[in-house]
Amino acid sequence: MAFKDKGKQLASSDTLYFTAFTEDLFYWDNDLDNDRDRTLKINSKSNFFNGFRELALEEKIFVYLERYAEFDFKIDYEKWQVVFRKGIKNPKYKPNTDEPEYIVQDNIKISRGEENIFIWCIFLVICELTIDGDEAYNWVKYIYIDDPISSLDDNNAIAVASDLVKTLIKGIGKVKIIISSHHNLFFNVICNELKKNNHKRYFLHKNGTDGHTLRATDDTPFFHHVALLSELKHAAESNKISTYHFNMLRSTLEKTATFFWF
Repeated sequence: MAFKDKGKQLASSDTLYFTAFTEDLFYWDNDLDNDRDRTLKINSKSNFFNGFRELALEEKIFVYLERYAEFDFKIDYEKWQVVFRKGIKNPKYKPNTDEPEYIVQDNIKISRGEENIFIWCIFLVICELTIDGDEAYNWVKYIYIDDPISSLDDNNAIAVASDLVKTLIKGIGKVKIIISSHHNLFFNVICNELKKNNHKRYFLHKNGTDGHTLRATDDTPFFHHVALLSELKHAAESNKISTYHFNMLRSTLEKTATFFWF
């Protein structure tokens, strides 16, 4: 938000964002009356969609989407909405009959995780257009990406990080990119994939009630594990425990269990 507020001081926008606000540019019409025609609506007024209608991006989006999901989609540029469909097992299927084993289910509502992946794929395509110098996105000087892997499992988190790095490398010298995340695995994959490329890594460390400090991680991207343990030790010794300490403890226990294959 601080970065966004700084940008508002300029005469025009210069940053392409992927944040929770970006995801809010898409919203569902669940057809509550008929419970049949469910569509994902698009807020076409945003600069995010500048080149959508003219560039017909479905094919480019699907190239990414098929890596993560098993549903198809179609964009209606007149109504600015998206409909989804998916192949499912036919409940009427029986061997040696004319009934097909699989059928296509139209106008489905995809899960929250699938929706996030779909929006992320759109964003990756727009990043590509920006980096390639497409006229519709020549206003972009910065790309800010905040936690693109919410609601995703670890396998998809790794895949998203890997695909993102390929885009980042293409953008070197063309656009400045900032990524923020609280997901340790995602952060680690990004760091490892970018080892041969010039980049900076930071950890936002909480100094108790004195706010936060931005610390460079240099060659130790897992410094934040030490910071978590230090914060928990301080809380235990001072007997001043807040809600976020329980989240820290849970995160530490989960990572310890994963490390020992529990």
